[in-house]
Amino acid sequence: PTSLISAVVLYCLFFTQSKVTAGSLDVHPTEKALVVHYEVEASILGESGGHMLGERKEGQKIIRVKSLSPSTDVGALAKKVVEECKLIPPSRLPQVEQLLYYLQNRKSSPVEGKVEKKEKRTVKPRELTPFEGMELNEEASITRVDEYVELLYEGIPEKIRGSALILQLARNPDNLEELLHNEAALGALARVLREDWKQSVELATIIIYIFFCFSSFSQFHGVVSHYKIGALCMSVVEHELKRHDVWREELRKKNKSAPENGSLRRDQDKAMRKYQGLLAKQEQLLRVSLYLLLNLAEDTRTELKMRNKNIVGLLVKVLDRDDEELLVLVVSFLKKLSIFLENKNDMAEVDTVERLARLVPCDHEDLLNLTLRLLLNLSFDSGLRGKMVEVGLLPKLTAMLGDESNRQVAMRILYHISIDDRFKGMFVYTDCIPQLMRMLYEHGEEEIEAELISICINLAANKRNAQLMCEGNGLKMLMKRALKMKDCLLMKMIRNISQHDGLTKPLFLDYVGDLAAEIRAEEEEEWVLECLGTLANLTIADLDWELVLKEYNLVPYLKDRLKPGSAEDDLILEVVIMIGTVSMDDACAAMLAKSGIIPALIELLNAQQEDDEFVCQIVYVFYQMVFHQATRDVIIKDTQAPAYLIDLMHDKNAEIRKVCDNTLDIIAEYDEEWGRKIQSEKFRFHNNQWLEMVESRQADDSEPYLYDNDNDRTDLFYSAGTLMNINDFHACMNHFTRR
Repeated sequence: PTSLISAVVLYCLFFTQSKVTAGSLDVHPTEKALVVHYEVEASILGESGGHMLGERKEGQKIIRVKSLSPSTDVGALAKKVVEECKLIPPSRLPQVEQLLYYLQNRKSSPVEGKVEKKEKRTVKPRELTPFEGMELNEEASITRVDEYVELLYEGIPEKIRGSALILQLARNPDNLEELLHNEAALGALARVLREDWKQSVELATIIIYIFFCFSSFSQFHGVVSHYKIGALCMSVVEHELKRHDVWREELRKKNKSAPENGSLRRDQDKAMRKYQGLLAKQEQLLRVSLYLLLNLAEDTRTELKMRNKNIVGLLVKVLDRDDEELLVLVVSFLKKLSIFLENKNDMAEVDTVERLARLVPCDHEDLLNLTLRLLLNLSFDSGLRGKMVEVGLLPKLTAMLGDESNRQVAMRILYHISIDDRFKGMFVYTDCIPQLMRMLYEHGEEEIEAELISICINLAANKRNAQLMCEGNGLKMLMKRALKMKDCLLMKMIRNISQHDGLTKPLFLDYVGDLAAEIRAEEEEEWVLECLGTLANLTIADLDWELVLKEYNLVPYLKDRLKPGSAEDDLILEVVIMIGTVSMDDACAAMLAKSGIIPALIELLNAQQEDDEFVCQIVYVFYQMVFHQATRDVIIKDTQAPAYLIDLMHDKNAEIRKVCDNTLDIIAEYDEEWGRKIQSEKFRFHNNQWLEMVESRQADDSEPYLYDNDNDRTDLFYSAGTLMNINDFHACMNHFTRR
């Protein structure tokens, strides 16, 4: 036999051929490492050397370069990698060097990495401590399982001992497979749990812990479900919470009246010690039961069954406990459930936010982080955001901005709260805005985090917040950084600040020239949009807009951008708003009118007639221009703007109608001919409505008469001979106009 095996081995060695082909090179997505892809081709050759059988297999090798730092010589390190790794040919040395250089300069966010690491870390229940009177001095053996099972048919103490020995075995994952095939043992454990869990907390805890060991592995979930342990755990949790309420009520009654003698005080102390002992055992049972349910909830169908049995209500009730390990588990479970709308709605109904508020802040780092992440999930709901503000979480979350490990999550929750206009003003009463401004200042020339600048943009939309942001050299710092870095989001924040009347607007006078200089065709549209929007907000009486338009040659740019399709609609709209702002100045309005901007506006009005925002802003420009004699004459005599305004008199948008009416009133006052046309249109419109009402009443024969008691005389009111047609109305209108 030995010689036969040797012959076979020699045959395989002689007639087997393998070939390794190097593939692509890449960097590891998270670690400081290179990933080398390769392909192995194994072939079996016949005696003549011909190819008989072959197989290809792809693989990859990870080369970790932990020593890589900003001071590392990348060239020398690349040579060393190529020399030591036979899968990389020397010809690919430049590529290795380039990838190492990329790794050396790749930015990583330490805060984010810390948070992600924390998020992925699983929360495990504390080790079970032996209960009083059940310490085991013997070591369990897998070969004696049948003996332990026999103990499950005796009294409660024997059942506790037998199940505790089986638990010793179950806590070793190597034994689970063998225990799984021992149906007698699992069946007996399930039976004892069903029958005796109310009689002994210790026994229930140990048996559930055994099944918890199985639930820690997805492939064993079937056996846990088979014995209906999940449903039993739900019943256990619900029952224990009710028992806890009874204990507390009994304790409250005993402590209700202050004891005057020593014996009563001793009774109270004894009752408290008993309560604390029961509570410690109960919390161990709750912890292992809930963790088992959390493991089973990996399957969304099982999770749905739990929801139908009010798992959310039970978990939220446990939030009143003080055991931090139990709270970590409960908050983790709620966080998992909160990603589904139905569960989130259940949480809204049972005061979840109110109970979570007491956990922020807390000394337990994991519990605090999980609580904040659960609040983040809930903060997507507007009603729950309101609850967070109501229970006083806003100042607490603001304080979290100084905590490096929780800053990002806290800032995301604050961002969600800042979305609602009703809560923006409440940030004034916290330390949030000074902290945010300090964080912006500390960024220097680095890119600002999305969460930080987003919350600043939202808060700047509130007048009092904007004033706080501008205190000291706040606006100067923001403008300096925005103009230097051409930061569109920071300029959007500045634009929001500029919209408020009062103390902040005059501060922008020093930066009008800087902003106007950025309005050029060469700049990015998004950047120009924010600069233009900021300028358009500056309705300041002392600002010489004519000088600004001339010095920075803005009129040609504004006119070119009015052409439909010349830029994005948002930028064109800001151009129209800018024209409306500068048109308040008499000289500017005349300059714009001479440049031919009014016909361009009318053309844009035709192109954007379905967009209410465009229509309203263009009409507002006309409204501004009819105030000035020079532009009024141009609009009335040289353009068809009044005719368009008459058409828009009866627009469905109330704001458009209002601006149109005000503009037409001014035109009617200064031009008699247009005044008659405007009056005629108003008269025609109102009487048309009346005619339509009368005609529809006549046409509908089934409509009951207005005066049921006088039907024979209705012709006095509605006879055909008394109706006036539209031409008669026009004649009547002309008669009144001549008079």
